[in-house]
Amino acid sequence: MIIEPLRPAADALTGPLLHEITALHSSNLTYQRLSGDFPDPGAIRPEQVAASLAGELADPDTEVLLARARGRLVGMAITLAHHPDPADPDPWIGLLMVDAGQHRSGYGRRLARTVEERFRAAGRDGIRLAVLENNPEALAFWTALGYEVIGRRRDLQQGRPCAVLRKPLESSE
Repeated sequence: MIIEPLRPAADALTGPLLHEITALHSSNLTYQRLSGDFPDPGAIRPEQVAASLAGELADPDTEVLLARARGRLVGMAITLAHHPDPADPDPWIGLLMVDAGQHRSGYGRRLARTVEERFRAAGRDGIRLAVLENNPEALAFWTALGYEVIGRRRDLQQGRPCAVLRKPLESSE
């Protein structure tokens, strides 16, 4: 699996790449219905995905990582180096999504480990994420990877109830 950052260049959110990312989002209909991120989860349009990604990439602390296997986009992660709450010391995983046809293939675990390694290499000692309360499958995935629930709160963007999870990032030395 090859993981590469999405560059916020003017043409990064158009053409074939945008259609690949839209297809990735569209393949996860169950998650899209739970999240409410798009008005019609069954008909996500490229311009909606482009607008969402442009909003993410406008923040210099945000990184979008694309995961490819055999030349095909199989997943993506959106990370935030610094949470908007200055009292929160940890980086965050804002989204980790794997093509629904590739679930249970190991891509999600490998992508999560890559994100953890990137933050560990940057000297960070923990990582957080939020899981929608109505998504028990995601909670099971993250807890199986060693993340622990440390609290509950509403997300900052839409006020959805979430479990907040954290994983310490021990030094690899």
